[in-house]
Amino acid sequence: MAARDKFHEAVKQGLIKEQWVITHDPLNLKFGEYDQVQIDLAAERVLGAQKDGEKIAVEIKSFLNDSAIVDFHTALGQFLNYRLVLEKNEPQRILFLAVPVYAYDSFFQRELPKAIIRQYGLKLIVYDPEEEVITQWIS
Repeated sequence: MAARDKFHEAVKQGLIKEQWVITHDPLNLKFGEYDQVQIDLAAERVLGAQKDGEKIAVEIKSFLNDSAIVDFHTALGQFLNYRLVLEKNEPQRILFLAVPVYAYDSFFQRELPKAIIRQYGLKLIVYDPEEEVITQWIS
């Protein structure tokens, strides 16, 4: 099993506080005969009387390395790979990239990350790792 991100539990608790039910920790998906990916979390939320609720998968990143751009390149590559695998295996599940508020407020306000987010349609969850809450959902 891959190592968990430092803020894995903070994001998990933030989702639970927002009434999400964690269904997989991690979500393991096969692609073809030889490849498998592990997305950090999968969650569901039933909305009122609606029979089928929302389903999400969340890839969590901490952005603690010296270079935010290197962290972003890694996160983007994983996000695109995971989205492709989800589209084949669980097309009803929406993939989000979870990023800490400090990274969102600084690095993610720069022109390159903003352009890449638009170009590739990244969906973000911004979380506060200390308070263990979700501060924004960005689709």
